[in-house]
Amino acid sequence: MKVITLSNEKGGVGKTTMATHIAAGLAVRGQRVLLIDADAQANATMGFGLEEEPGFYDLLVRHAKWNDVLRLVTPEAYEPPNFRSKGLLAVLPGNGETQLISQKIDNVYAINERLQQLTNNIDIVIFDTSPTPSLLHGAIYIATDAILYPTLCESYSLVGLMKTIGNRNRFSEMRVKSGGSPIELLGIIPTMFREKTVEHSENLRELREEFGDKVWDPLRLRIAWSEASTLRRPVFNVDPKNPASRDAWNVVEHVEKALAYV
Repeated sequence: MKVITLSNEKGGVGKTTMATHIAAGLAVRGQRVLLIDADAQANATMGFGLEEEPGFYDLLVRHAKWNDVLRLVTPEAYEPPNFRSKGLLAVLPGNGETQLISQKIDNVYAINERLQQLTNNIDIVIFDTSPTPSLLHGAIYIATDAILYPTLCESYSLVGLMKTIGNRNRFSEMRVKSGGSPIELLGIIPTMFREKTVEHSENLRELREEFGDKVWDPLRLRIAWSEASTLRRPVFNVDPKNPASRDAWNVVEHVEKALAYV
C-alpha cells in the first residue's frame, strides 16, 4: 500500500481537484483507492456527490471501524462514458469536525496505525489536506510515503509551497528515526497555468531550476475543470474529449510512474 498526500500551505491551488482526479483515474486503471478528506471544508467528499459527515473524525477520535465510515463511490460517478472501471474507489468523508481532530488525539502515529489495518484491502491512499498546518498534518505526514504539491506559479502560492516542503523535511526525519522510509517528493504540479503571462512563465522557469524534473508539465487554466467540479464529477467523466481530460490523464499516468520509485 502506498500513501500519497497532496499539500500546499496556500489555498485555492487545486489540491482537491488533483486529489479527486488522481483517485478516480487510478481506480479506473485498476487500483483499489482510498481518498481521505482531511480538510474541514469537505470538498473532496462533495466532489463525488457524497454528503459531508465526520468519517475521518469518527475513525481517529471515536475509534470507529473502517466498514462503518468508508463510503464506496459508484463507478458511474467517475469513470469515462462507455468505459468500465477496473478498480474501486472509496472515500473517507469529512466535515467541520475534521478541524477538531488535532485537539482530540495526542498520538502522532494514530493515522499510520489505522491505515495499517487496510494493507490487504487498499493499494493507494490519497490524502486531501487543508492549507492550514496543524498537528493533524504531522500525523498525516508520518503516514505518508510521498507528497505531491499542486501550486500556482504566483508568489504567495510559491511561498506556501516552500513552507510545506520544509515541514515535509522535518517529519521525514521523524519517520526515519522511527524506522520508516523518508517521505519522497513525488512531484510539483503547476496548476491554472497561463503561459502568456510573464509572472507564470518566469516562476515556472525558476521552479524547474530549483527542482528539475520533479516539476511536472503545467496544467493550463481551462473552464472545464470548474464546470466538472460544479457537477461533482471528474472532467473525464463529464467531457472525455476536452483537453482538460487529456491533462488529467497525463497527471494520473505520471503518478503511476512516479509511484514505482517510492
